[in-house]
Amino acid sequence: MTTTFVDPPADAVARDPHWAAKMARLRARRLPERAVSFLDDQDLKQRVTDAALDMAKARTGAVGRASEMEVPADERESWALAQPEVLAAQTVLDEARRALAAGTLTLTFRALPRPVWEQLLREHAPTEEQADHGHEYNVETFPAALISASSVDGMSEAEAQELLDSWSDADAKALFTAALLVNQTMRADLGKG
Repeated sequence: MTTTFVDPPADAVARDPHWAAKMARLRARRLPERAVSFLDDQDLKQRVTDAALDMAKARTGAVGRASEMEVPADERESWALAQPEVLAAQTVLDEARRALAAGTLTLTFRALPRPVWEQLLREHAPTEEQADHGHEYNVETFPAALISASSVDGMSEAEAQELLDSWSDADAKALFTAALLVNQTMRADLGKG
Protein backbone atom coordinates (compact mmCIF):
# COMPACT_ATOMS: atom_id res chain seq x y z
CA MET A 1 0.00 0.00 0.00
CA THR A 2 1.37 3.40 -0.94
CA THR A 3 0.61 6.55 0.94
CA THR A 4 0.14 9.71 -1.04
CA PHE A 5 0.80 13.02 0.62
CA VAL A 6 -1.03 16.05 -0.66
CA ASP A 7 0.11 19.53 0.23
CA PRO A 8 -2.64 21.55 1.85
CA PRO A 9 -3.84 24.62 -0.03
CA ALA A 10 -1.57 27.60 0.54
CA ASP A 11 -4.42 29.85 1.66
CA ALA A 12 -5.42 27.30 4.33
CA VAL A 13 -1.84 27.16 5.61
CA ALA A 14 -1.65 30.95 5.66
CA ARG A 15 -4.80 31.11 7.80
CA ASP A 16 -3.50 28.47 10.26
CA PRO A 17 -2.64 30.46 13.43
CA HIS A 18 -0.26 27.75 14.69
CA TRP A 19 1.78 27.83 11.51
CA ALA A 20 1.75 31.63 11.40
CA ALA A 21 3.04 31.76 14.98
CA LYS A 22 5.75 29.21 14.20
CA MET A 23 6.85 31.16 11.12
CA ALA A 24 6.93 34.36 13.15
CA ARG A 25 9.28 32.67 15.64
CA LEU A 26 11.43 31.30 12.82
CA ARG A 27 11.71 34.71 11.19
CA ALA A 28 12.60 36.34 14.53
CA ARG A 29 15.55 34.03 15.23
CA ARG A 30 18.80 35.89 15.64
CA LEU A 31 21.90 34.79 13.84
CA PRO A 32 24.28 33.00 16.21
CA GLU A 33 27.20 34.86 17.77
CA ARG A 34 30.51 33.64 19.10
CA ALA A 35 33.06 35.51 21.19
CA VAL A 36 36.77 34.94 21.40
CA SER A 37 38.91 36.45 24.16
CA PHE A 38 42.57 37.34 24.15
CA LEU A 39 44.62 37.95 27.29
CA ASP A 40 48.10 39.40 27.03
CA ASP A 41 49.01 39.25 30.73
CA GLN A 42 48.85 35.67 32.03
CA ASP A 43 49.70 36.98 35.52
CA LEU A 44 46.15 38.36 35.71
CA LYS A 45 44.75 34.85 35.27
CA GLN A 46 47.15 33.48 37.90
CA ARG A 47 46.09 36.22 40.34
CA VAL A 48 42.47 35.08 40.02
CA THR A 49 43.46 31.45 40.56
CA ASP A 50 45.55 32.31 43.63
CA ALA A 51 42.84 34.58 45.05
CA ALA A 52 40.18 31.88 44.52
CA LEU A 53 42.34 29.37 46.40
CA ASP A 54 42.91 31.84 49.24
CA MET A 55 39.16 32.50 49.37
CA ALA A 56 38.42 28.76 49.55
CA LYS A 57 40.95 28.32 52.36
CA ALA A 58 39.55 31.27 54.33
CA ARG A 59 35.98 30.01 53.90
CA THR A 60 36.91 26.44 54.90
CA GLY A 61 38.71 27.71 57.99
CA ALA A 62 35.76 29.89 58.96
CA VAL A 63 33.28 27.03 58.50
CA GLY A 64 35.48 24.88 60.73
CA ARG A 65 35.52 27.56 63.42
CA ALA A 66 31.75 27.93 63.13
CA SER A 67 31.42 24.27 63.99
CA GLU A 68 33.78 24.64 66.97
CA MET A 69 31.79 27.68 68.15
CA GLU A 70 28.58 25.66 67.93
CA VAL A 71 27.00 27.90 65.28
CA PRO A 72 23.85 26.05 64.14
CA ALA A 73 24.54 23.96 61.02
CA ASP A 74 22.04 25.86 58.87
CA GLU A 75 23.74 29.18 59.72
CA ARG A 76 27.41 28.16 59.39
CA GLU A 77 27.84 29.12 55.75
CA SER A 78 26.42 32.63 56.15
CA TRP A 79 28.37 33.06 59.42
CA ALA A 80 31.58 31.98 57.70
CA LEU A 81 31.04 34.36 54.78
CA ALA A 82 30.69 37.28 57.21
CA GLN A 83 34.06 36.65 58.92
CA PRO A 84 36.73 39.34 58.38
CA GLU A 85 39.31 37.02 56.76
CA VAL A 86 36.68 35.67 54.34
CA LEU A 87 35.47 39.19 53.50
CA ALA A 88 39.08 40.26 52.89
CA ALA A 89 39.75 37.23 50.68
CA GLN A 90 36.53 37.94 48.74
CA THR A 91 37.64 41.54 48.20
CA VAL A 92 41.00 40.38 46.83
CA LEU A 93 39.24 37.84 44.57
CA ASP A 94 36.79 40.45 43.28
CA GLU A 95 39.64 42.86 42.53
CA ALA A 96 41.59 40.13 40.71
CA ARG A 97 38.52 39.27 38.62
CA ARG A 98 38.01 42.94 37.72
CA ALA A 99 41.65 43.24 36.67
CA LEU A 100 41.33 40.09 34.57
CA ALA A 101 38.19 41.41 32.88
CA ALA A 102 39.88 44.75 32.17
CA GLY A 103 42.94 42.97 30.74
CA THR A 104 40.92 40.69 28.48
CA LEU A 105 40.01 41.78 24.98
CA THR A 106 36.89 40.11 23.59
CA LEU A 107 35.88 40.12 19.94
CA THR A 108 32.42 38.98 18.86
CA PHE A 109 31.45 37.42 15.55
CA ARG A 110 27.96 36.93 14.10
CA ALA A 111 27.04 34.34 11.49
CA LEU A 112 26.39 35.66 8.02
CA PRO A 113 23.09 35.07 6.24
CA ARG A 114 23.51 32.18 3.79
CA PRO A 115 23.48 34.33 0.60
CA VAL A 116 26.19 36.60 2.06
CA TRP A 117 28.29 33.56 3.08
CA GLU A 118 27.98 32.06 -0.41
CA GLN A 119 28.90 35.38 -2.05
CA LEU A 120 31.97 35.66 0.17
CA LEU A 121 33.02 32.14 -0.86
CA ARG A 122 32.57 33.06 -4.54
CA GLU A 123 34.60 36.26 -4.10
CA HIS A 124 37.41 34.29 -2.45
CA ALA A 125 37.38 31.11 -4.49
CA PRO A 126 40.42 28.86 -4.07
CA THR A 127 43.21 28.97 -6.60
CA GLU A 128 43.51 25.91 -8.80
CA GLU A 129 46.32 24.60 -6.60
CA GLN A 130 44.33 25.25 -3.41
CA ALA A 131 41.29 23.51 -4.91
CA ASP A 132 43.52 20.52 -5.76
CA HIS A 133 44.38 20.38 -2.04
CA GLY A 134 40.66 20.34 -1.15
CA HIS A 135 40.29 23.95 0.01
CA GLU A 136 36.82 25.48 -0.23
CA TYR A 137 38.16 29.06 -0.31
CA ASN A 138 41.31 31.05 -1.02
CA VAL A 139 43.38 30.51 2.12
CA GLU A 140 45.25 33.78 1.56
CA THR A 141 42.31 36.17 1.17
CA PHE A 142 39.25 34.51 2.72
CA PRO A 143 40.23 34.58 6.44
CA ALA A 144 40.53 38.38 6.68
CA ALA A 145 37.39 38.87 4.58
CA LEU A 146 35.38 36.49 6.77
CA ILE A 147 36.66 38.03 10.01
CA SER A 148 35.69 41.48 8.78
CA ALA A 149 32.30 40.43 7.41
CA SER A 150 31.40 38.56 10.62
CA SER A 151 32.81 41.10 13.08
CA VAL A 152 30.21 42.63 15.37
CA ASP A 153 32.87 45.06 16.55
CA GLY A 154 33.36 46.57 13.07
CA MET A 155 36.82 45.26 12.26
CA SER A 156 37.84 46.13 8.71
CA GLU A 157 39.35 43.61 6.31
CA ALA A 158 42.67 45.50 6.41
CA GLU A 159 42.68 45.40 10.23
CA ALA A 160 41.88 41.69 10.20
CA GLN A 161 44.71 41.02 7.75
CA GLU A 162 47.08 43.09 9.90
CA LEU A 163 46.28 40.96 12.94
CA LEU A 164 46.52 37.70 11.00
CA ASP A 165 49.96 38.76 9.71
CA SER A 166 51.38 40.12 12.97
CA TRP A 167 49.96 37.77 15.62
CA SER A 168 51.33 34.38 16.54
CA ASP A 169 50.04 31.43 14.53
CA ALA A 170 47.97 30.21 17.51
CA ASP A 171 46.30 33.60 18.08
CA ALA A 172 45.69 34.15 14.35
CA LYS A 173 44.09 30.70 14.11
CA ALA A 174 41.92 31.43 17.16
CA LEU A 175 40.72 34.66 15.53
CA PHE A 176 39.87 33.02 12.20
CA THR A 177 38.38 29.93 13.85
CA ALA A 178 35.95 32.04 15.89
CA ALA A 179 34.67 33.71 12.70
CA LEU A 180 34.56 30.41 10.83
CA LEU A 181 32.82 28.38 13.54
CA VAL A 182 29.99 30.86 14.06
CA ASN A 183 29.22 30.44 10.37
CA GLN A 184 29.51 26.65 10.27
CA THR A 185 28.12 25.38 13.60
CA MET A 186 24.63 23.96 13.27
CA ARG A 187 22.06 25.06 15.83
CA ALA A 188 19.30 22.70 14.76
CA ASP A 189 18.52 19.48 16.58
CA LEU A 190 18.23 16.89 13.83
CA GLY A 191 17.54 13.96 16.13
CA LYS A 192 14.61 11.60 15.88
CA GLY A 193 11.36 13.35 16.63
